[in-house]
Amino acid sequence: MVAHVHRPIRKVAICAPATPLRRKYADAVAELAASEFPDLELAFHEQCFEQEGHFAGSDEVRLAALLECADDPEVDAVWFAKGGYGSNRIAAKFIGQAGQEAKDKAFIGYSDCGTLLGALYRARIGHPVHAPMPVDIKRDGGDDAVRRVLVWMSGDDGGLEPALSGRPRVAFNLYTLAMLVGTQFMPALEGHEVIIEEVGEYEYAIDRLMFHLIEHLRGIAGIRLGEVTAIPENDRPFGSDAEEIVRYWCQRYGIAYLGRAAIGHTSANRIVPFGLEA
Repeated sequence: MVAHVHRPIRKVAICAPATPLRRKYADAVAELAASEFPDLELAFHEQCFEQEGHFAGSDEVRLAALLECADDPEVDAVWFAKGGYGSNRIAAKFIGQAGQEAKDKAFIGYSDCGTLLGALYRARIGHPVHAPMPVDIKRDGGDDAVRRVLVWMSGDDGGLEPALSGRPRVAFNLYTLAMLVGTQFMPALEGHEVIIEEVGEYEYAIDRLMFHLIEHLRGIAGIRLGEVTAIPENDRPFGSDAEEIVRYWCQRYGIAYLGRAAIGHTSANRIVPFGLEA
């Protein structure tokens, strides 16, 4: 698969397929873009700031906003405002209803929104890209994370994950990818480098996720491990850290362990276009 993202990107629609974005973060991103990237237009959909329980509006509201952004002929890219659980609830209807205009757009995000990236990649709709989201402006160094994406949108590849090879690749949160397997959204990954990261999970939970995931990754080119952050302290040591866990399961299933990558829930999160970006 070859993903050719047409750049420079000029107009970006931003919506929240899962959880709401605080308006102050949108304002900070808009201010940064206006001051440093005047040729780039960011349009935050008002839905980003809605809240219904856990979500940025009901399933119907989030779906409508995502379809509106994806089907807008004036928009070059759809940038997911924030992760958090919820994009899976609208993924099937989005894939089924997305129009022709969605097929040439970049769709940009990570974390829980990897569900949509995987579904898009399987359906061959648009160009999924793992990258920081507007919410990352709140992190220490968050300006640099957001700027990395805006620079990439402008045509500069300096923010790409430096370990990318000439093979097709995908990048996912480990938990999100483990939840995709066995569903209608799981893409075929034979021959791909699979880059994974995780946040906020016990080491034994990372081991459990790898146990489940690895069965479904036969034929891949290998696994690369990104950042694993905010690991809770268990009542007793697990005995292996995250890299040792991933190495263990790779060795057990005869899958190449390819080393580390600079992706994850930090401001250093790098950009990974799915497939091969020409």
